[in-house]
Amino acid sequence: SFGGDRSIAQSRKMAETRPMVTVWSLEGAATESVALPGVFSAPIRPDLVQFVHTNMAKNGRQAYAVSMKAGHQTSAESWGTGRAVSRIPRVQGGGTQRSGQGAFGNMCRGGRMFAPTKVWRKWHRKINLKQRRHAICSALAASACPPLVMARGHKIDGVPELPLVLGGDAESLPKKTKEAVAVFSALGALADAERCEASKKLRAGKGKMRNRRYTHRKGPLVVYGESDGEVARAVRNLPGVDTCAVDHLNLLQLAPGGHLGRFVIWTAEAFKKLDALYGSGGLAELKADFVLPRAVMANADLARLINSDEIQSVVAPAKADLQRPKHPKQNPLKNLQAMLALNPYHKLHRDSEMRAIAARTQAKQDKIAALRAGTYVKSDDDAQKRKDKLARRPASKAFFAQANVEGDVMF
Repeated sequence: SFGGDRSIAQSRKMAETRPMVTVWSLEGAATESVALPGVFSAPIRPDLVQFVHTNMAKNGRQAYAVSMKAGHQTSAESWGTGRAVSRIPRVQGGGTQRSGQGAFGNMCRGGRMFAPTKVWRKWHRKINLKQRRHAICSALAASACPPLVMARGHKIDGVPELPLVLGGDAESLPKKTKEAVAVFSALGALADAERCEASKKLRAGKGKMRNRRYTHRKGPLVVYGESDGEVARAVRNLPGVDTCAVDHLNLLQLAPGGHLGRFVIWTAEAFKKLDALYGSGGLAELKADFVLPRAVMANADLARLINSDEIQSVVAPAKADLQRPKHPKQNPLKNLQAMLALNPYHKLHRDSEMRAIAARTQAKQDKIAALRAGTYVKSDDDAQKRKDKLARRPASKAFFAQANVEGDVMF
């Protein structure tokens, strides 16, 4: 199938494994069918196209910089310290408002900019050859996808088929602009060219003064073969219509702005040469050591793959969670179960303490009740403690008096 296993595809006939594309006459009638080149089966990589386009667009820039003398064409020198002013260089002389004003610095009126631009900036970027080729393959594959072409803004409602291939030999192809307009009208591509003409607007900004006064949208790209060069002369005056030789396909034209989905019109000669340029599963004939990029997954529907009968029949059943329950660590001083896990004897010790607390509490309550009832009788131990306390009192008072007289201890 289209985009499927190449080993299977190569073992079958081309008509069985690759779809066919209709070749249209200049009047809009179908003339023949040709096999779709293999480059249209390349994976569509918007990330790669955006990266390559960004770097390729930098290679057309011209160097610019401010003048090396800008901001320094005055005699200025700092006044130094001690004059209660900043140490910025100041214009010398007198008799004018300019004298004494700050100069040179980027914060000064008439001073130079901060970090003046230089012409030796790194303007251009080198892009890997394989990356450039893969990006072009992605852009070509996207040009055959009607949703991507329409999402880019092209008017292709009247176009019979994508990719659109224009038949006829070099002698029958249009050589005048009015003939090209008639062909576009017959193929339903004139609406896109008219969209570009209607979108002509005055450019905002300084570009109006720099030979790029107007802007308009991009229209069809006409790709021609070696002997079809006259068609480029026929369409070059149509607004928004670009031309390109099939031997020199350019990503800046296939994906303007880095956006995939350019509407491309092919001549039959150019369309048939794509297999020689990019190959159809093996090495390309006209490019050294180049093989078409392949998608990492032939079927990108991962959920469908996992839930398919073929995979579900061989995968192991889901395992139960055998890990210990995950819970926060408990403080043994506050959590009884955590303490018992560390010290099983703690239960006996705790029970003993609880019984002692209960006994003390009960004894205190009994004493209070007896005091209130007037039936409380001191025990022999209490009487002995009272007697010993009274016996120690004279000795304590004598020590207190002796210490105050001697002056060793003051109370």
